[in-house]
Amino acid sequence: MAQSTDSPRRVAVLGSGSWGTTFAKILADGGSSVAMWARRPELAREISQSNRNSDYLPGINLPRNIWASARLPEVLEGAEQVYLSVPSQSLRENLRIVREIIPEDALVVSLMKGVEKGTGARMSEVIRQELGLGGERVAVASGPNLALEIAKEQPTAAVVSSESIDTATAVAMTATNPYFRSFVNTDVIGTEFGGVLKNLIAVAIGIVDGVGYGENTKASIITRGLAEMTDFAVAYGARPETLSGLAGLGDLIATCESSLSRNNTAGRLLGQGYSYSEVIKQMNQTAEGLSSVAPVLELALAKGVQMPIVSQVAEVLAGTLNPRDIAPHLTTDELPQGE
Repeated sequence: MAQSTDSPRRVAVLGSGSWGTTFAKILADGGSSVAMWARRPELAREISQSNRNSDYLPGINLPRNIWASARLPEVLEGAEQVYLSVPSQSLRENLRIVREIIPEDALVVSLMKGVEKGTGARMSEVIRQELGLGGERVAVASGPNLALEIAKEQPTAAVVSSESIDTATAVAMTATNPYFRSFVNTDVIGTEFGGVLKNLIAVAIGIVDGVGYGENTKASIITRGLAEMTDFAVAYGARPETLSGLAGLGDLIATCESSLSRNNTAGRLLGQGYSYSEVIKQMNQTAEGLSSVAPVLELALAKGVQMPIVSQVAEVLAGTLNPRDIAPHLTTDELPQGE
């Protein structure tokens, strides 16, 4: 049933971690009525009754036009737009649970930055496969988006991408408020891969930070890392300029430079000598970069794209490369050209 023009837009956010909760705040501060799905009933009660998510956004007051439930049908009922913020490796199983209850005309938006193990599928591809949607119903959002900074209403921007510019625009208008601006494009591949690949470079930055290397090493990895990201994404059909924008370079800088980044933190622990399994135990939330390394390298191999930095990260994760040895291996064995 269509809403009256005086009624706020009804949107749903599935996932109540730091990013899902922050994006719910973005949407609520943009004027929407936001229903959140929290797996744990006690967290849903805290969000609804206390306007807090103390587990993932301590000290942040949430708008009153956000409520949460552990019951998916309640959250999805009447939603015009559905935002997905669950771990990338569990997306497919979650979609199978909700596909019969997502409103028929709702737009579905991925907030996730990962690649599915085994299939190498981007998150928008998993959404389209499991929900049977055309590209005009699906959008992705990406950019330099460290959750706690945005939750504190520090100004930032993001990119919303869809095959349909009308869909991208509708989502961007919903996800815009005084401190958060959404831009649009139709390069879904570049926007998604930018968000995925920068996590891998951020792990490398964390590793050399943990080892104790300085700014020269990190600047070299960021610069060469952007080249790796661009080569990979373009090989899969992305536009190179997308990787120079918010979804590529912007996200790369924020993720590599901030201690708030989970991928940077995971890398730093690896650089300090912790094993992969020890890092996983210490992390309170998913560091998507760790689970994306293997599928990204498989995709790179399929297109003949060389990714020496990401390959070195894989060796550190496997325990076959000393973290201190990652820095000299920033390029291929061939004499590098240009930058």
